Amino acid sequence: MTHIFAHRGSAGTHPENTMISFMEAARVQADGIELDVQLSKDGVVVVIHDETVNRTTDGTGWVGQMTYRQLRKLNANYKFKKYDFCPIPSLQEVLEWAKNTSLLINIELKNNLIPYERLEEKVIELVERYDLASRVIFSSFNHESMATCQQLAPHIETALLYMEKLHRPWSYAHTLQALALHPYHPTVNRSFVEAAHAHRLLVRPFTINKEELMKTMFQYEVDGIFTDFPEKAQNVREKTLRSL
Repeated sequence: MTHIFAHRGSAGTHPENTMISFMEAARVQADGIELDVQLSKDGVVVVIHDETVNRTTDGTGWVGQMTYRQLRKLNANYKFKKYDFCPIPSLQEVLEWAKNTSLLINIELKNNLIPYERLEEKVIELVERYDLASRVIFSSFNHESMATCQQLAPHIETALLYMEKLHRPWSYAHTLQALALHPYHPTVNRSFVEAAHAHRLLVRPFTINKEELMKTMFQYEVDGIFTDFPEKAQNVREKTLRSL
């Protein structure tokens, strides 16, 4: 069955990458959550997508140039102003909550533009602290970072994020010992999914928000989708499975 990952939580209905967004994903019974991590100035692993706080909070500036205390003062309610103060969570906060759920957790390392020093080690340490290795997937557009994660923690799944079509991506993935491909959805068709599966790779395309595209991906039998609307995806999956 195709797993439904709530992209930045239930980001279509709640402020992205906040605790209420992840809690909403759990409430609607998504199979997993996806979140993005960076480092604060004082070395705390924080959950935020952009390298700056400008888009999703009421502040301005670079994440890596602000302390955790400074980041926590910002309101990350983004475009969902009906919600009150939503702080930027730390990865520790999310994992401490998630350990009491059955959610899969896709942690995207946002180090493709800024090479945060020791981000991989800090993230792995937190995952191990909460005994969540079996439920965690590391992903990144920075494939060197995925190779580092695989070397440091070979028992935790790594996945390669990418935008453009790749020639024989399964061969490339095997060189990095990655177990999954996370491609941009326009690069995915049925033959691609079948070929990846034949090469023992999981396929989880992003970001699948339209109902017709959800249906198509379920019909392709991809291993997971990332969506801002996990509740809608649940309903579409049920309908699609009934029609097969």
